[in-house]
Amino acid sequence: MSSPFRQKLRRFFSHRTAAVGLSITLFVIIAVILGPMILPHDPEMVDFMAVLVPPGFAHPLGTDSFGRDVLSRVLAGGRVSFGISFAAITLAAAAGAMMGIAAGYFRGWCENVLMRIADLLFAFPSFILALLLMVLFGFSTVNIIFAIALVYLPIFARISRNATMLIREEPFIQAARLMGRSPGAIMLTDILPNIATPLLVQASAGLAFAIILEAGLSFIGLGVQPPTPSLGGIMADGREYFSRAPWVLTMSGLAISFALLGINLLGDGLRDLTDPRLRERM
Repeated sequence: MSSPFRQKLRRFFSHRTAAVGLSITLFVIIAVILGPMILPHDPEMVDFMAVLVPPGFAHPLGTDSFGRDVLSRVLAGGRVSFGISFAAITLAAAAGAMMGIAAGYFRGWCENVLMRIADLLFAFPSFILALLLMVLFGFSTVNIIFAIALVYLPIFARISRNATMLIREEPFIQAARLMGRSPGAIMLTDILPNIATPLLVQASAGLAFAIILEAGLSFIGLGVQPPTPSLGGIMADGREYFSRAPWVLTMSGLAISFALLGINLLGDGLRDLTDPRLRERM
């Protein structure tokens, strides 16, 4: 392990917000990946002899109106929701970064066309745009990923375009041009690594909002369709009998809140550690 990397690692874990955020996020990721494999209950198994059972030893978070174990469904639904959100943000970051780098590097008509597309997407509220795309193209998992990615694509495009404009005239970029390297190679190997930090910070924040967006779509029935569990779908089911069994809605909501807390703390910590002005105060 190199000394600079060791110093960065030590600085990261000395930042309480970043360390706590990483710990919570890793705990949630491990839980949603391994949880359904070790739990004794099938998240889709119906048991009409155990309908709306309160939390207890057999069912730590109780059961729903079909007798399904809420803990198993929350963990399985978390895997679905996190998978969709992570895939959507990854796609948005990759496409938005390429779009913004091209706009900032070539400028001129290329920048005008690409940024007007971003402005058009910015004109719609995020949830309304995702809702419109789901209604137009259907309710499959792939469409959910593309809908969320399209919502967050202009954010990454703007960040990468502004960052590219700051470094496009730096000596190492000019040297790459003089060496005859192609624009594509310069953008991928010289510009992208140097603007990756703000994109990573934005990705951590975007992941939290993507989880909320996916849960919102599933809550109103336009996201992941039954019987596949999702956190928003579990909350929607629990809303119908909240007065009789509040644990279904409450526990799924707390699961979302706990995950968002970890991701937001991690994002805040990364922002503090990568911002030179904030880093000097630490």
